[in-house]
Amino acid sequence: MHDNDITAKLLAQKYIDLHSVLNEKALRLWSASEARALGYGGILQVHKVTGISRPTIIKGLKELNNKENISGDRVRRKGGGRKKLTDKDSTLLADLDSLIEPATRGDPESPLRWSSKSTIKLAKELREQGHNVTQRTVHRLLSAQKYSMKSNRKSNEGGKSNPDRDEQFNFINSKVIEFQSKKFPVISVDTKKKENIGGFKNNGKEWSKKGRHTEVNVYDFIDKKLGKAAPYGVYDVTDNVGWVSVGISSDTAEFAVESIRSWWHEMGIKSYKNATNIMITADCGGSNGYRVRLWKYELQKLANEIGKSITVCHFPPGTSKWNKIEHRMFCHITENWRAKPLVDLETIIELIGHTTTQTGLKIMTKVDNKTYKKGRKISDEEFKLVNIEPMKFHGEWNYTVKPNSKK
Repeated sequence: MHDNDITAKLLAQKYIDLHSVLNEKALRLWSASEARALGYGGILQVHKVTGISRPTIIKGLKELNNKENISGDRVRRKGGGRKKLTDKDSTLLADLDSLIEPATRGDPESPLRWSSKSTIKLAKELREQGHNVTQRTVHRLLSAQKYSMKSNRKSNEGGKSNPDRDEQFNFINSKVIEFQSKKFPVISVDTKKKENIGGFKNNGKEWSKKGRHTEVNVYDFIDKKLGKAAPYGVYDVTDNVGWVSVGISSDTAEFAVESIRSWWHEMGIKSYKNATNIMITADCGGSNGYRVRLWKYELQKLANEIGKSITVCHFPPGTSKWNKIEHRMFCHITENWRAKPLVDLETIIELIGHTTTQTGLKIMTKVDNKTYKKGRKISDEEFKLVNIEPMKFHGEWNYTVKPNSKK
């Protein structure tokens, strides 16, 4: 952590501790004292961390320099001064967030959010909705809500960006809201990176006594007896809980749907017993890709078994990192087992199952010992049995598999 970050963190903690117990004048003098102690740029830094306006800090500095004015007893009554814009305009923050949420992007490992929309465009759209705001006001509100500006970084997964990418993001967002309003389950699914089982190096660092090191293999050649683990995850977007099936065979569509089946019987049915439809958000490729016949064929079998429709929305090509499971569950599993060799399946299961977060994430997991064959083909005759209903907007990405009527 850089010195500036440490200073900002300490300053923020001081402000949290003091702002509720100091009156307006005392808080102004405190902020001025901190700014003076920081030296050049101190006014701006205190302003950014605390939100106290720069004119107020400058006024405090003048009072500190002219000590005769410090002893005055006059203090503006509590609640005096200009009202916050969000106090006068109760729907402003909600409307701002609704403009950003469908287009929110950024590093999926980061708790911060950022938007592709400029503050100028956001201010213009808010004014059209009847809010009296400026670009500067929008910038301040975004900063307060922990949005941040980001520079370019390599995240494009190849290929030309689909012209309907943003529209698909918006479509998925609207579908999620629709399902959640009906109290239907919304799950995000994906396969986590395969892991070598054995005494191999696992990236990251953890605290340990000085001089103690965990010995691992020099080379990462796969152990033929132990093999690899293929974790397939199911993340419940609404309830913030997850399921992981750890496969020891091939990562196929059959394995993917079997993992969803396990989630339903172990977790989903308890929370959504009366739901008539399940929504899945998934990548465009891999075992759950939109072109994979076996994926849809196996979903049909699952829909028939549980008697529920299954709606699938795929993220456009090149945008898999925006799938919720990546930055709501998988990143925390990776953090939990950092620097720990995955010596056996029991260790993997234990580390996944003990992954938690401050927001209450809980994960259940088990080993799937079944063998799944690669390259399984679904014939035209078999595929005709899939009762699939494409949606009007990009039916290849968005579709519902309905249970076949019983004869």
